[in-house]
Amino acid sequence: MKDGKTRKLARPEQEALLEPFLASHRASLVIEKGPAAGEEFVLEKKQVLVGRGPEVDMSFNDDAMSREHVAFELLPDGFRARDLASTNGMRVNGGEVLVADLKHGDAIEIGNATLRYIVEPLPKSARMHVIPE
Repeated sequence: MKDGKTRKLARPEQEALLEPFLASHRASLVIEKGPAAGEEFVLEKKQVLVGRGPEVDMSFNDDAMSREHVAFELLPDGFRARDLASTNGMRVNGGEVLVADLKHGDAIEIGNATLRYIVEPLPKSARMHVIPE
C-alpha cells in the first residue's frame, strides 16, 4: 500500500539460513568405488544432482544409475541425500532409503558407485583489530 503508514517487512530468505553451514564447513563426496574411484567432489551449491545424464552436476558413466539418480540438498546443519525416483534406488550405510540426513563418514551407494560424505570444519579467521595512531 502507498498510504505512507504501511511498509513491507523484509523476511530472511531460507538461503541466508543455510549459508552459515558452507561458511563454516567444507562438505565433499569422495568416490570410494566405481568408475571414478579416488576422486573428490566438493559440495558448494544448495543442490547437487548426481546421475549418468549430461545435465547433472556429478555425472557417472554407469548404466546402473538413472539419468538423475540422487540430489544432495543443503540444510541448515549439513546435507541430505534424496533419491529422485531412480530405478535401482539408493543405500546409505547399507540400508535402502529414499531420504537421509547425512553425517560425516556416511557411505552412499548409487548404481555401482560408493560415495563417502566428508565434513570438515573450516579454520576460523583471526579477529583483526585496528588501533588508531
